[in-house]
Parts: sequence; structure tokens; C-alpha cells
Amino acid sequence: MPERKSTLLGGAPISPRPIRGDESVVQLMENAFLAYNAGRLREASQLFAERMLEDDVTVAMSLTGAMTPAGIGMSCVIPLIEAGFVDWIVSTGANLYHDCHFALGYSMHRGTPRADDVELRAEGVVRIYDIFFDYAVLLQTDEFLRQVSQQDEFQRRMGSAEYHYLLGKYVHERERALGLSNKSLLATAYEHALPIYTSSPGDSSIGMNVAELQLDGYKIGYDVSADVNETAAIVLDAKRRGGKSAVLIVGGGSPKNFVLQTEPQIQEVLGIEERGHDYYLQITDARVDTGGLSGATPGEAVSWGKVDPEQLPNSVVCYLDGTVGLPLLTAYALAKRKPRTPKRLYERRAELMERLRVEYRKAREFRDARANGSALPDVDDIDLRSF
Repeated sequence: MPERKSTLLGGAPISPRPIRGDESVVQLMENAFLAYNAGRLREASQLFAERMLEDDVTVAMSLTGAMTPAGIGMSCVIPLIEAGFVDWIVSTGANLYHDCHFALGYSMHRGTPRADDVELRAEGVVRIYDIFFDYAVLLQTDEFLRQVSQQDEFQRRMGSAEYHYLLGKYVHERERALGLSNKSLLATAYEHALPIYTSSPGDSSIGMNVAELQLDGYKIGYDVSADVNETAAIVLDAKRRGGKSAVLIVGGGSPKNFVLQTEPQIQEVLGIEERGHDYYLQITDARVDTGGLSGATPGEAVSWGKVDPEQLPNSVVCYLDGTVGLPLLTAYALAKRKPRTPKRLYERRAELMERLRVEYRKAREFRDARANGSALPDVDDIDLRSF
């Protein structure tokens, strides 16, 4: 044995107890998830439960991949919302569309990835890998969406969060009428005033049905710029109140970028002084070396201003399927952490936007004065923490 021990060997020895079969999720992860992506999932779960769920942290979730058809909305996302562990969401429209099936009393079924798709088409069965459902579910859900979206309150341009909140009200009512509960992410978000954004509103059957209504002369439409500014306002408010901003990224894709671009929007575009998100947790199966955003690391995000460089140690990436990683992360967090009071950010949108406008005007005045060589405005003449 060498006489001098390197400080690099300061980590706990790998010496797990034999698995008995009666361990809790917490016991299993802390005892046996010691290396490779099991180790990263343990680190991610500890980061989430011990730091990201402090009361002063605003937690954003991005959701990609067909998670709701697989039941992840019911098993994971709804419990996280109800516990106050997620404060706002950016999701693909497809996840929200398929979420509606459950609230309308329709079913998805476990199937097989080895099915004959020509036979499935002939039988009127749709497949999402190993999930089967009746083609009529699509048609009936489309009809529900069209009927709801024809209502007077929808006949204007609005951000996707507002559309989803209004839709969630009807989905919630349909759940209640059918005697269902804890089935719909949209209904749960409505109950908790949690804003849900879609970065590409036209890229799903919800957006497709909205497009059809426009052909019929309805005035409904999405205001995507409102989404960009509202999400930036949520992050800015979290920081200006002396708190922190955290991102829980499930998958990658456009929702991942949308939740992260809030900081470049604040810093690069609006010119407001900020440093980046404080906590970064991602569960993804995307590779880093292909150059895609889905696999981009938190270190790369630092170079864009998306993540605070001083907070880079508070970043974990697990290279796992979300349907494996998120249930374990959820179970760990619910076992380790008491519920938080929901922030109900949807109800504060006007207030958050006013803070953003005030800071943007001050930053614009400062930038214009510097460009013109005139005296710089006094940046201390307004108390931005008073909002």
C-alpha cells in the first residue's frame, strides 16, 4: 500500500450491502446506485430533493417524448405538481393532446413493439412504440378540442399558457363529470394555477385543430412572443426576489431550449443583467457528440448564458430513458421532501410581466445612453424588489 493517499480518493468506498428485496426506493438508490448512470441518477435525485426543492427555488420542467401516453403524466408529473415540486412547465403539444384522452375517459393499452403495423392500420389501432389505442380516440379527442376552442373566451390571440389554462378548465370539468381524478396533467395544472407552455404550438394535434378553426373563420390564435416574454419574466422574478431558478429537463428537443433560452432572452436580447439558471438536471438518451440541442451539456449552456457558471457544480445529466429515470426521481423526492406551497404562477403573470417591462426599460435607457454618449440614467431610482 502506498504511504501517501491521493486527495482524489476521498470519495466514499464502493461497498454496497446485498440487496434483500424489501428496500425502499431511497434505500435502493443510496445503497446500490453508485456508478455510471445509476450514480448520476442518485446524484440527480439528491440535487432535486436537497437543493432544487428549497422554498426559494422556482422549478421549471420541460417534457418531451411521448410521456403522457406511457402514463408518466399520471404517475409522476401530477404528483410533482400536487406536491409543489414543479412550478411551471414547457411541454410538447403532443404530450398535452394525449393527456386529454385520459380525462375524456378513453384508454391507452400496453401492446408490443413487434406488431405488424399494416395489420394495426387495418384494425384501426394506432401505435406509439409499445402503446396501442383505438384510432377513434384521436377523432373523438379532436372533436372535444374543436368544441371547446370554439367558445367565445378562445376567440382572440393568446399565449399558449393561457390557452392551456382555459382548456384545462374544460378538461377538469369533464373529469369531474365522469367521476375521474388525477388523470389529466392539464386539469391538475388548472387546479394549481401552474402555467404550461408549448414552444411549438402548431406541432401537435392541438395546434392542428386550432388551425382548422381558423379556416372556418374563428379568431383563435397563438401569440408565441407572449410565451417568450412570460417565461423570461418568471425566471427574472425568481431571481429578483432573492431566490433561484432550476430546470428539470426530461428529454430534450424544443422544450429544453425554450426553458433554457429564458436567460439569453433576459441577458442577450433585453439587456438585463443576469447570470443564468442556478440548477440544471436533465434525463436524456441523446448523445453529446452529434451537436444536437437535446444532448448539449450544462457546460455548453454556460457559454450561452443559460446556466450560471458559478453554479455548474449544481448540474447533473443522467443518460437514461425518461420513463425509467423520472419515476425513480419522483419517488425519491416525495419520500425525502415535504410538500411545498404551490407558487400559482399563472395568477401572477401580469405582475411578472410588469417587472420585466420595468427592468427592460431601464436596461434600454442605459444602453441607448451609452450608445449616444450621454449621461447614464440613474439605475437606483426604482426599487425593483418592491413588486
